[in-house]
Amino acid sequence: MSVSTKAQSLLDSEVIWDAHSGFMPDPAADLRNLQIWRDAGVNYLSVDVGFDLLPWEKTVATLAYFRHWILEHPAEYALVSSVDEILAAKAEGKLAITFDIEGMNALNGRIEMVEFYHRLGVRQILFAYNRNNLAGGGCHDADTGLTAFGRQVIDEMNRLGLFVDVTHTGYRTSMEAMEYTDRPTIFSHSNPKALCGHGRNITDEQIKACARTGGIIAIVGLNRFLGEGRTDSERLADHIEYLVDLVGPRHVGIGLDYAFPVDVAGIDRIITDNPQFWPKNEYPEGATTYSTPAQMPELIDVLLRRGQPERAVRDIMGGNFMRLAREIWK
Repeated sequence: MSVSTKAQSLLDSEVIWDAHSGFMPDPAADLRNLQIWRDAGVNYLSVDVGFDLLPWEKTVATLAYFRHWILEHPAEYALVSSVDEILAAKAEGKLAITFDIEGMNALNGRIEMVEFYHRLGVRQILFAYNRNNLAGGGCHDADTGLTAFGRQVIDEMNRLGLFVDVTHTGYRTSMEAMEYTDRPTIFSHSNPKALCGHGRNITDEQIKACARTGGIIAIVGLNRFLGEGRTDSERLADHIEYLVDLVGPRHVGIGLDYAFPVDVAGIDRIITDNPQFWPKNEYPEGATTYSTPAQMPELIDVLLRRGQPERAVRDIMGGNFMRLAREIWK
């Protein structure tokens, strides 16, 4: 894939940020596949270590294994806790990594688990993975709103310096969480419902509310959420430009949710076997396909060709998240 001189310059100088991985959070995962992101020129990746379908003990086991493996490969990867460490990793040709958790079930109802995960490298946690939990409502459930426990969790995340993530979360809970927090919030991997009417996508009201907090909406690269069965860079750009037109380029990022090819069949089987998390009317049978990290250079070219200013493209590809991490992470 040929890349323009301007796109290559941007790749070389900007931190390219992918706000969420999509491979199965499991100690059986082949983490050698993280090389896919390095080869694509991605400099930072938030690696998923658990989601609400799994017991909290599995999240702890996965986090322990992923940390151990990354620390055993210091020439290629760096566990980071600050923007300065991300910049240092890029300068050394390493992929900077932190972790994320999809849903509050991993807390086991205990507020002190937030600090436990933070100490181990988790820098973002989302509220509810499709279904309701103790903190709030999911996007595929009878959303009951932000709970008292959910408010406690937000307070603790704000104290410690984690991204409050409302992806996969129900409309009411997401709006109440964004209203309650006094820090910017993120949608780490969500697309506008106006372009693809899937129940997992988000409304203009949610997008604007996130921007009002000073936060970021990061687009996701799955065919189910991009619409038209597509995952090409032009379709990614459609979603990016919709967000830019609605709230401005300072509030837009990338969270591809990319899964290793070897895991795709397994993920589709999990979806089929757990209709309570993935309703069959929203997730009909058929392969999930993904935009790949390798598309990042091409996506830069597409955005520049469509007339997006270079400064805006830099912000979208990583500058916005770098700014937010400087503001929030501790």
